[in-house]
Amino acid sequence: MARKNKILVPEAQKGLDDLKQRLVKSQTPENAKFEVAEEKGIPLNRYDNGNLSARDAGGIGGPIGGQMVKELVRQAQKELMEKNK
Repeated sequence: MARKNKILVPEAQKGLDDLKQRLVKSQTPENAKFEVAEEKGIPLNRYDNGNLSARDAGGIGGPIGGQMVKELVRQAQKELMEKNK
């Protein structure tokens, strides 16, 4: 069964999409996962990925989410350092 991540602050969706698009250097946030899949040679299509293994799915979403978390932590650290000056 597919699991959907729920954003706790719906107003943050656009900011998260912009961050994903910027980090993956994608045309659109929706295309980011397809571009990562293509780079890694993972067969991902737009409609049915029921045959995709958990390892392959993680190979797509992991790098995207990991980059996003690193960038958000970096931004928070920068803000804290500026605040404490």
